[in-house]
Formats: sequence, C-alpha cells, structure tokens
Amino acid sequence: MSKFSIWLQAFRLRTLPLALSSILMGTLLAVSHGYFDSVIFILGVLTTIFLQILSNLANDYGDAKSGIDGEDRKGPSRTVQAGLITRQEMKRMLYIFVLLSLLSGVSLIVLALGDQWLKGLLFFFLGVGAIAAAINYTVGKNPYGYSGWGDFFVLIFFGFVGVLGSYFLLSGQLEAMLIFPAISTGLFSVAVLNLNNIRDIESDRKNGKFSIPVRLGRARAVIYHFLLLILGISAAVYYVIIEGTNWYSWAFLLTVPLLIINARAVSVKKEAADLDPFLKQMAISTLIFVLLFGIGQVQF
Repeated sequence: MSKFSIWLQAFRLRTLPLALSSILMGTLLAVSHGYFDSVIFILGVLTTIFLQILSNLANDYGDAKSGIDGEDRKGPSRTVQAGLITRQEMKRMLYIFVLLSLLSGVSLIVLALGDQWLKGLLFFFLGVGAIAAAINYTVGKNPYGYSGWGDFFVLIFFGFVGVLGSYFLLSGQLEAMLIFPAISTGLFSVAVLNLNNIRDIESDRKNGKFSIPVRLGRARAVIYHFLLLILGISAAVYYVIIEGTNWYSWAFLLTVPLLIINARAVSVKKEAADLDPFLKQMAISTLIFVLLFGIGQVQF
C-alpha cells in the first residue's frame, strides 16, 4: 500500500456520511423555513469532515497507545496498531486536523454571526468542545469512550449540536420543535455506535473497555438498540404530526423497513463478521432518513 492509501484508511472516509447527516438535517430544516447560505453550508460541511477525521485519527492513535485493542479485535485494523503509521506521524496529523477544524470553524462562526460576539463566543466554545470530544474519546488519562460515555457524546454532538447548531447558523434563530428531528438524528447515530460496540463486546470486555453493551450484556444491549430505533422514529413521527403540511412529509417512513432489517440483524447475528456490514447499513439508513425527512419538510 502507498502512504496515501494508508492515510485514507486511517481517515476512515466511510464514517463521513453519518457525520454529515446532522448537518444535512439542520440545513434542510433551515431551507424548509426559508433560510440558506451556500458558503455557510460548505464551511459547515468542511468543519464536520475535519472533526470526524480528527476523531477517527485520535481513535486510531488512542487505541494503539493504550493497547485496548489487541490481536483479538474484530473490527477493521488500526493503522498505528498495525505498524503502517508511526505514533509520531499520527500525532503530527492530529495537530494538522485540530488546526484545520479551528480554521474552518472560526471562519464559519465569523461569516454566520458577524459582530454578534456573544453568540460567536458560545459557538467557539462549542467548537472547542467538539474538538476535545473528538480527541478524548480514546486519548488521555480517562478517555470517555472506554467508560461508556460515548453514546451520550454522540447524542449531544451528532444530534443537538449538529442539527440545531447548523440550523441556527443559517437562520439566526431556533424553534422548540426542532429538538425532535435532532433527537432522531442523534439516536440513530448512537445506534451505529451501539452496533459497533455489540460487535466488539467480547474483545472490549477482555481488554477493559466498558462500553454500554459490555455494561449491559449482549441481550440487554440488543433491547437498548431496539429502543434507540423506536424512539428515533417516534420523535420524527411526533414532529410531522405537529409540523407536517404535505403528504410527502411522511416519506421518511420508507426507512422503517431498513431499521427493521438492522434490528433483526443485531438480534440474530452473533458473529462480528456477520454484524460488520450492518454498521454501514445503519449509517446509510440514517443518511436516507435525514434526506427523506428533511426534503419532506420543504415546500415545493
């Protein structure tokens, strides 16, 4: 493999559609209310991409440094752990993506909020928090990803911050009902992480990584997965009952069969290799849900 290919592997580009789902949801909701700015949207997308790649690189670096993922790891191999990239090279790349995230994020804040410095300061701290969350998932003395807090932070940043933040930057305001599509997007994103942790439950338990499935046990983690999907779709249904104005507002229900397929797979498939394809399936299902739901709110 060339060095370029190795870095692409470390970037884990397949995770980007899920990361972009929250930005797309917030943007489509803003469009449905008559707000859009192409430059703000592009900067939001770039910032999200930089933060997601930063998180992936930090995960690679942190797992290798801590030794938490041994040879019995079932998921895709980490580049540092496999010796394809040195720790020092990865550390330098982490600094680069921290800088890229800051530059893109600050540009986004300045363009969207101008001289509204109090709001700008709030978003700056949210951005710094997002960078810290991306790194501290597996890096540091007490990485929260190893103690079961990953689900909470995914809900916060992939749901509330991503959806509501992107909506606010485009519109300059918020509406209380928007919390429901934010909840849907966040819970489906948590479902992807939960599926990942169910897949890795045995190796995580062996190596001292206390994810939610390790803490609950597999059977209860499957029930937890069902709840994430049911509550996610229920929040969307409630929003459309209150806010929907067109028959195609219900188009997002076309993703229900995809969620059922995912739930069944998590329930019946025990081997990690059999579960792995459904990580991608859940991420793509989330993206399809976001597109159908968001477009369904736009008046044509």
